Amino acid sequence: MKRRTFDGLLSWAGLAITVILVLSGGALLVAHNFATSNVNKNLTAQKIFFPPAGDEALASPQIGPYLNKYAGQQLTTGAQAEAYANHFIAVHLSEVADGKTYSEVSNLSRANPDDAVLAEQVQTLFRGETLRGLLLNAYAFGVFGTIALWAALGAFVGAAVMGLLTVLGFIHSRRVSAEEEIGRPTVVAAAA
Repeated sequence: MKRRTFDGLLSWAGLAITVILVLSGGALLVAHNFATSNVNKNLTAQKIFFPPAGDEALASPQIGPYLNKYAGQQLTTGAQAEAYANHFIAVHLSEVADGKTYSEVSNLSRANPDDAVLAEQVQTLFRGETLRGLLLNAYAFGVFGTIALWAALGAFVGAAVMGLLTVLGFIHSRRVSAEEEIGRPTVVAAAA
């Protein structure tokens, strides 16, 4: 095969890969923007606020170290949702029925249908665990958005590198002799 033909084929393949990487990066940016804006929009609509700085709700060693940095802020991001769900709601839910889960208390309540305390605990745990689950889903989508952003940046860097290599490939294919073959050494005439 002629070297110029081979270089041209590789360069065109490089161009195709560059285009694919640019399109992939663009799609990943759209995914990042979609996930991030939806998480923000839906969490903002809930109007959940962290307790203000110095509030006794932040005094617990199970809560304060995780929520103090968000004190007084509105919950609007996936990271905030994860902190609130795992270090505020979960801590309070563990105090409702001596650490029992909704499922455990629900089973006890069904076995004792006249127990008003169990019925109230079932409702509290159901609501709290539902809210906690919804917030953790927002956190998960926030993480997906972050992953999409990093993948987009990687695709764009890859496209830039591949684009540069493609340009160099086209330049090289123009400099190679039209007669040069791959695998055969080029004979250079000795200067007299």
